[in-house]
Amino acid sequence: MSSFPLFRLTRTLPDDATAAALRADVLHGLTGTPKTLPPKWFYDARGSELFDEITTLPEYYPTRAEREILVARAAEIVATTGARTLVELGSGSSDKTRHLLDAAAERSSLSTYVPVDVSESALRGAAKVLLDEHPALDIHALVADFTRGLTLPETPGPRLVAFLGGTIGNLLPGERAEFLAAVRALMSPGDFFLLGADLVKDPATLVAAYDDPTGVTAAFDKNVLAVVNRELGADFDLDAFAHVAVWDAEHEWIEMRLRSTAAQTVKIPALDLAVDFAAGEELRTEISAKFRRESLGDELRQAGLEPARWWTDEGGRFALCLSTVA
Repeated sequence: MSSFPLFRLTRTLPDDATAAALRADVLHGLTGTPKTLPPKWFYDARGSELFDEITTLPEYYPTRAEREILVARAAEIVATTGARTLVELGSGSSDKTRHLLDAAAERSSLSTYVPVDVSESALRGAAKVLLDEHPALDIHALVADFTRGLTLPETPGPRLVAFLGGTIGNLLPGERAEFLAAVRALMSPGDFFLLGADLVKDPATLVAAYDDPTGVTAAFDKNVLAVVNRELGADFDLDAFAHVAVWDAEHEWIEMRLRSTAAQTVKIPALDLAVDFAAGEELRTEISAKFRRESLGDELRQAGLEPARWWTDEGGRFALCLSTVA
């Protein structure tokens, strides 16, 4: 643990955890049928830059829609929860929660912020900015993978646990059930859970958000191959794969895929692995599930959470759902 005034950082991940997880995910994903890679490996420095660019594209509405709700409802959320501690899972740069922190500062209600992320550099950078804006805020950052079990520090209650950005949609249904149950296990009576979720809408709008005409999303998708090349010595030819985004109406999710444009073999020396791709074979890199109010409420209730408030942007594209302990 390291510290300076009003900032503490606790590392719960071993130093080699990220490298070990990448190796395990690549070995499992590229030897399965169909082939897959988890979307978390998009986000090295270049991937993060590309995603920031994606959020400014006219076709990509989720970031703007969620921000619209937060700007309009942050004061109401803070007042409803009475939270003294804000816990953010997958906090990154903490941009989204800044609206909640600003609203809480006006009420002098919130005393502690617990950002949770796998990136220590992201946590330290965000803390520096936030402490300049809120010098009285106590920040206890956790370098942790919230999908692999989490123990929160002792902080004042009630707590508001936030999981924003629609990231819940990147989890398969079984993974979502496990995640929501784990969130419930972190909470005590009187705590709240704030979830950001993208909503089902017309397929043309959804596909356009994940396949922009300028090619930024394609570059972001292919970046996962660049990460595997750099970290594991693989020889993926990025130009030999085409970005594809499709709407799966049965599961109500978008899939991002990389389609091999020719028969090829990719070598991954760090894993002593050679992976054959047929011409036209697709590698799934992300699902992004879209939700309906009723079905999302059912998933929350099955995890022991009771939906209490529901807000959408003016266009009804995105929702924030506030739940209590059932």
